[in-house]
Amino acid sequence: MIIGLLTAVAASACYGTGSVLQAVGSRKSARREAAESAGSGVTQHGGPSLSSTAKAAVTWEFMVGTVLDFVGFGLGALAARLLPLFLSQTVISANLVITAVLGIKLLGIRLSRAEWSSIAVVCGALVLLATAAGPEGSGHTPIAGHWWLLVASVVLIGGGTLIVRLLGGRAAILAGLLSGLGFGALGVGVRILNGVAPFHLPTLLADPALYAILIAGIGGMYLHTVALQIGSVNGATAALVVGETVVPGILGVLWLGDASRPGFAWVAVLGFVVAVAGAVAVAWFGAPEPDPGAPQAGTREGDALEAAAR
Repeated sequence: MIIGLLTAVAASACYGTGSVLQAVGSRKSARREAAESAGSGVTQHGGPSLSSTAKAAVTWEFMVGTVLDFVGFGLGALAARLLPLFLSQTVISANLVITAVLGIKLLGIRLSRAEWSSIAVVCGALVLLATAAGPEGSGHTPIAGHWWLLVASVVLIGGGTLIVRLLGGRAAILAGLLSGLGFGALGVGVRILNGVAPFHLPTLLADPALYAILIAGIGGMYLHTVALQIGSVNGATAALVVGETVVPGILGVLWLGDASRPGFAWVAVLGFVVAVAGAVAVAWFGAPEPDPGAPQAGTREGDALEAAAR
């Protein structure tokens, strides 16, 4: 349990730091593209174009953030094997706190009293969850469930990408939520993946859950990048928290046999609900951030990004 918790905390730190660095890279790219050719980086619906997203991905900040995401993925996968999903996914989702704090320094974001209170609520909820968590389920499921997870991942990422691109600039929170659902599907896939313990490569490669993990992980990362390009970093991350926590937590209990300590079920439910509510509150109270494509001279964020772009 202790090793699993430490692993989940480390994954959370990697994801939180990576999100802020990716946001810096995305916004630097958007500002440069806006300066070079107005409107070339957006679709007819106001969302970022594929070329704009690709350019954001080659800034050094974004690449470092992506490396941290991959490290976080490995640590998160290990945590998902060692802890109940409702605990591992919620602890990992606490990267919202790290994102918010680092955003103050790197993005010049000012947090309101309500946002700080919401972050404190999330931290308190994590303590409740850690107190109530019991043994994780076995993760052994019929192969048909693995196929269903693959189908759900394809529909989620494919359909979600299309919807987000149609909605354009209005889809920041939705993109964050869909990316969270993708990462949640990834967490479930890691738990049910065959051929891991003991390791057997042919079994691993024949498992549909492996391909669900790849599709959900890569698609979730793309949607998260889009959310960071067009919306508030705190709001997008908070929506991601809800997506990657709620569904995997419920599936872990109903499908995979995760459980709380005897007599602590109500504490686990309370901690889970409060953690999600706190994340939603961060998104709700988060002040809208400036349009990343428009220069914001005179603001700390604008001055910092302009200096970094030189």
